[in-house]
Amino acid sequence: MKKVLVLCTGNSCRSVMAEALINAMKDDYQAVSAGSFPVGYVHPKSIETLNRHGIDAGQPRSKSWDEFAGDEFDYIITVCDNAANEVCPAMAGQQTRLHWSTPDPAKAEGSEADIEAAFDEAFTMLKTRIEQELP
Repeated sequence: MKKVLVLCTGNSCRSVMAEALINAMKDDYQAVSAGSFPVGYVHPKSIETLNRHGIDAGQPRSKSWDEFAGDEFDYIITVCDNAANEVCPAMAGQQTRLHWSTPDPAKAEGSEADIEAAFDEAFTMLKTRIEQELP
């Protein structure tokens, strides 16, 4: 079983969706997500987007990457540019680090359809990266 830590700043949207996608798409992977400055909630549109695409979100919560300090991971994936530039806590072992720059759908503005489209775009980008970059 390959272990994956998906990082973002707030751990409310992109990292939560990536965690659920990896766990749904890859039988031999186990993903968790965290944030450098977790906001303390999971954005409801993240859960709605996953559900709309038939992905079980489980029971995600916004949490700090400090919870995983010292743990071993095969992959550490950052999904926002801010987290990619931050110094992560020390993780045990050797990891492959990947950066998947993904626009933050929580910052989308406009109509309900515009916001839904932003979440769908992030979902599709993450799904494509998982298919292409996780063997």
